[in-house]
Formats: sequence, structure tokens, C-alpha cells
Amino acid sequence: MSVATETFVARLDRVPLNAFHWRLLILAGIGWAFDAMDVLMLSFLLAPIRGEFALDATQIGLVPSATFVGMFLGAAVSGRLADRYGRRGVFTATLVIFSLGAALSALAPTFETLLVARVVAGLGLGGELPVASTLVSELSPRARRGRMIVLLESFWAYGTILAGIVAITVVAAYGWRWGFAIGAVPALYVAYLRRALPESPRYLAEQGRAPEADAIVRRVERAGGGAPLLTLAPAVAPPRAGRTRIAELFAPRYARRTAMLWVLWFGVVFTYYGIFLWIPSILAARGLSAVRSNEFFFLSTLAQVPGYFSAAWLVERIGRKPTLIAYLLGTAVSAFGFGNAGPGNDAFIWAALLSFFNLGAWGVVYTVTPELYPTAVRATGAGVAAAVGRLGGIIGPYLTPVLVVSITQGGTFAIFMVILVITAAVVAILGEETRGRSLEEIAPAAAAA
Repeated sequence: MSVATETFVARLDRVPLNAFHWRLLILAGIGWAFDAMDVLMLSFLLAPIRGEFALDATQIGLVPSATFVGMFLGAAVSGRLADRYGRRGVFTATLVIFSLGAALSALAPTFETLLVARVVAGLGLGGELPVASTLVSELSPRARRGRMIVLLESFWAYGTILAGIVAITVVAAYGWRWGFAIGAVPALYVAYLRRALPESPRYLAEQGRAPEADAIVRRVERAGGGAPLLTLAPAVAPPRAGRTRIAELFAPRYARRTAMLWVLWFGVVFTYYGIFLWIPSILAARGLSAVRSNEFFFLSTLAQVPGYFSAAWLVERIGRKPTLIAYLLGTAVSAFGFGNAGPGNDAFIWAALLSFFNLGAWGVVYTVTPELYPTAVRATGAGVAAAVGRLGGIIGPYLTPVLVVSITQGGTFAIFMVILVITAAVVAILGEETRGRSLEEIAPAAAAA
């Protein structure tokens, strides 16, 4: 294809990483970190919340589950809204909703109002993550797209670390309500900063707004230090899919991908929240003090950072599929090891390995999900897959304490291991490699399948 007839989307794929991309990554990532801080803060706050409201084991399990009910609804709705009305507006609105839910959680006077507040916070959380990954994916150059999404997901580790710092300092001194309050105001500020981010050129092109899309591509080109394409001819847009429905996700050309993503998301979310929200409580049951359990968990989460960065390197080096399978199996082995460890250094090592492999796998999940659908239903497909995963997030935290009582910690983590192995097997059988291909090349490949 000659330069004169090259679509502006193809030009977008060729632009090297520059200040525009890094600003996009940071603004998306900071919000992502506050989301992580809120969710992982629950692992530190469940015990004091239980004490203040005099809850039993069943009731306290409703707190994280209420958050995931909101995340399920937010993920299911936001993707469709982003495909219909644009990525940028939904991307910003979800962070505002999350901030509102976090503030309401801090002020909740009763257990019932706390549950409502957690649903509101979950709406923002669940809505933001698939839309953010879709926007960053559509604005990133093809050769670095996978790495950019894994780096975006790496902000989850920074939020987790921040949650630990807040828990052992602010919460320990001032109580659980401040744990929620700290995340509300900064997240609103990030939502304000996001107003400067552009809409996705791919979305604009799909809506027939080619001149606007071309102007954004030229902005990205200028940020890279190169001159944008100068021409008096109309901007060349990629082919449009036209009006699509959610049913498109189940059409023959995408059904295999949809099935793989749903199993992947459910398996990863179920095991992640079933394990990580309860690690401090599990360590306390092994004889560690509450303070020591929180410190232990916090230190083990530091392994998330190299987990993400290693996955970010591997997704462009060996590909998405082998990296994902390897990290899922690594998580499975680590889960079994942690479930059968004692309260000493062996448990710390296995917990650190859990953080390393599981969060590395998460980075690849967010990378591959928006890649598998065309622009017209990309956010919808990512949002629905995330919503299916959030069902696992509802069940996992509620089920873990029940399983520990009935089949012991070792039996519970053996179940997690089996689920992760099954998930890896489904990826191996149904998954496909997308490394080095443009988003426009990947979707027609499914149509021809």
C-alpha cells in the first residue's frame, strides 16, 4: 500500500512510542492503581469492619461480593456504552462513579449502606478496566501494543502496594474508614486530568468521523517528532463494520474466541479474589498476629512488579499465548504450595510466587481480550468477558472461607490449582496468537476461520 493511500489507522500503528503514549499510559494507569488500592484494601479492612458492625463469617463475605456485583454490572454495561458513545467519556465517567462509591464507603453508617456503597464503587471499577484497556490498545502501535497493556495492568501492583502502605500506617492509626476515603479524592483529580485525552481514532473511524480521527493521528505523529502526512485529499479511513449487536460475539467467526475468553476470565478472577482477599486471614489462622499477617501479605505483593515486567517483555518476545499458559501454570503450582505451607518462610515464598505469576497472567489477559474483536464490538466484547469474570469475583471471596472450614486450607487451594490448570488447557486449545498483528488484521482472521 502506498503512503498516499495508507489509512490513518495504519499510520497510527507505525508511530513509535512517544510522549503521547506515555501520558496516556500514566493517566490510565494512575486510575487503575486507585482501583487496585480500593479492592485490595478490603483484605486489610474486613476484620475491623466485622468488629465494628458485629458481623458473622457469612455477612462479612458479602462486603467483597457486593463490590463484585457492582463490577459485574459495570463491566457488562460500560463496554456497550463505549462502543456506542465513545471510549473517552465512559473512561472518565467510570472513575468518577468509583470515587463516589469510595467516599460513600468511608461514610457508611450501617452495614447495609456499606454494601450499597460497595456496589456503587464496583460499578466504576468494573466499568473502567475493560474500557481503559480498549482505549490504550487502540491508540498503541502494533509492535508495542501488548507491552503497553501489560504495563497498564502493572499499575495494579502499585495500587496493591499502596493499599498495604495505607493499611499498616493510616488504617492502623485512624481506622478502616480512612482506607476508603484516601482513594476517593485523588481518583477524582485523575478523572479531571483525563479530559485532555483524545477519543480513539478507530472508534471515530467506525462512526464515520474520519477527519476527526485523522486529526488525532496527526497529533500522535507530531508527538513522535515526525511530520504528519500532508495531503489535500480526504483522510483515508479503514473499512467500517456498520451497526453491530452483542449477538456478534457469538457469531461463528468469534464464538471460539468468546468461549476462550469467558473461561479465562472466570478462572483468573475466581482464583485471584478467592485467594488474595483472604491471604491475611489465612495467615492469621496459622498463628500469625493480625499486624504480622498484613505485613507478610504486603511484602509478598512486591513480587507483582517483576511479574508484570517479565510478562511485558515476554508477550512481545515469545507471544501472548505461551506467556499466558506459562503464568497460569505457575500460579497453579504456587497456589498448591501456599495451601500446604506453614506460617513461616515457606508460606512467604509461595505467596510471593503467587503474586509474581498471577499478576503477570492478569497483564496478558488484559492484553489479549480487546485484540480479539473488531472495533465496532471491541469494548463490548471486553466488557462482557470481564463481566463473566466478575461472576467468579462474586463467588470466590464468598466461597473461600466456607471451603477452608469444610475441606481445610490445603483442599481449598488444591481446588484453585485444578481450576487454573483447566483454564490454561482451554487457552492452549482455543487460544490463538496475536503478537505482531494489527487489530484490523486480527478481526478478519476470525472471519475467515
